[in-house]
Amino acid sequence: MIRVLLADDQSLVRAGFRALLDAQPDIEVAGEAADGAEAVARVRELRPDVVLMDIRMPVLDGLAATREITGAPELGAVKVVMLTTFELDEYVFEAIRSGASGFLVKDTEPEELLRAVRAVTEGDALLSPGVTRRLIEEFAARSKAPARAAGLGELTEREREVMALVGLGLSNEEIARRLVVSPLTAKTHVSRTMVKLGARDRAQLVVLAYESGLVRPGWLG
Repeated sequence: MIRVLLADDQSLVRAGFRALLDAQPDIEVAGEAADGAEAVARVRELRPDVVLMDIRMPVLDGLAATREITGAPELGAVKVVMLTTFELDEYVFEAIRSGASGFLVKDTEPEELLRAVRAVTEGDALLSPGVTRRLIEEFAARSKAPARAAGLGELTEREREVMALVGLGLSNEEIARRLVVSPLTAKTHVSRTMVKLGARDRAQLVVLAYESGLVRPGWLG
C-alpha cells in the first residue's frame, strides 16, 4: 500500500485528491496538511511514502518544507512531488534541486496523478505532461555554474555515459536501445550511478548531470 500525504492550503484541492487516491486499491491518503510547517510535522509523524506538496503555501512554503524533509536522513525514503498551478513555474527546477522527485500541475489528468504517485514510489523522476526536456534545460541554464559533483570520478565510463543520457531525459528503455543493452542492465547502471553520487532518485541525477557539466543545455538541438 502506497501512503500519501496531501499538503495544500486549499481544502477543495485536498478533498479532490483524497477522493481520487483513496479509491485506488494500492494507494491510501495517510494525512493532510494546510501549510508547509504542518506538512513537515505530519511527515515526521506519519512517514508517508509520497508527499504531494503545493509550492505556494502559508507559514512555510513548499520549497522550504521540501528542503527540510529531504534534508533529514531519517526521512530519506519519503518522496516529494511538487504541485504547481503553472507548468512554467519559476521554482520548479529549484524544487528538484531541493530534493523533490518531480512536479505536476494541479489540473493534471487523474490517470497522470495516479501514475505519478506510483512512479516516484519506484524511484522514477516525474514531469507533468507538456513539460518537455527543454524546460529542464531552461532551468538548468539558470542554475549555478557547473561544478564537479562529489563522486563523479568514481563512475565508470559506461556509468558516466548512462548519467548523461538520464540527464537528457531518456528512460531506462530508451537508454537500453541507445546503448544496445537490456533494460535491466540500463536500470542497474542508473542505480549504481545514483548510489555512487548519493542521489535520492532519478530527478536528482538529472540535476547532477547538468551541474557537473556532464550535460549542457541545448544538447538536444
